[in-house]
Amino acid sequence: MSLTVLDHPLVQHKLSILRDKNTGTKEFRELVQEIATLLAYEVTRDLPLKEVIVETPIAPAKTKVLAGKKLAIVPILRAGLGMVDGMMSLIPTAKVGHIGIFRDEKTLKPVAYYKKLPADIQERDAIIVDPMLATGGSAVEGINVLKEAGCKNIKLVCLISAPEGIKTVQEAHPDVDVFVASIDTCLNEHGYIVPGLGDAGDRLFGTK
Repeated sequence: MSLTVLDHPLVQHKLSILRDKNTGTKEFRELVQEIATLLAYEVTRDLPLKEVIVETPIAPAKTKVLAGKKLAIVPILRAGLGMVDGMMSLIPTAKVGHIGIFRDEKTLKPVAYYKKLPADIQERDAIIVDPMLATGGSAVEGINVLKEAGCKNIKLVCLISAPEGIKTVQEAHPDVDVFVASIDTCLNEHGYIVPGLGDAGDRLFGTK
């Protein structure tokens, strides 16, 4: 497994505003989408290309286009939905699946309750998106769901992560590459990332 921390100045600037408790729902939602778009650049860095000839207004040009790799973006509900549009702005032909997982607040264990994936998911490279990688339980369960469906190439993309969550994913799925915008200090006794940004789902959708 490779771990990529996208420390680009634009990402870090937007992340600082995202963390601020005074940032409202509308701006929070927009920032999540923008950071997801910036992360998508790094996540798709290894997409294969093929050479084509394009007629410019001046002369033919030997150039490159995507070689037709099939992709799927799979948000972990509900907070992962906030990252989908940002990813799709760069990868509009990707299909979208959904995996519903919530964390039992007493046991901190993931509980799966919903799954809807593209029919050809086994032929696609999957990008799981979830703003927070805390305990790692939801991420591991989401990857389990995709592997059970026959998906072989999976990447995990999160905004904020904790060392504990990264370790959990590494141990359970060493073949999955992880991309994050920040590795924070630790988890608190309730399993929340410190300093983190609070509950991403609540801040995205204005709930508590």
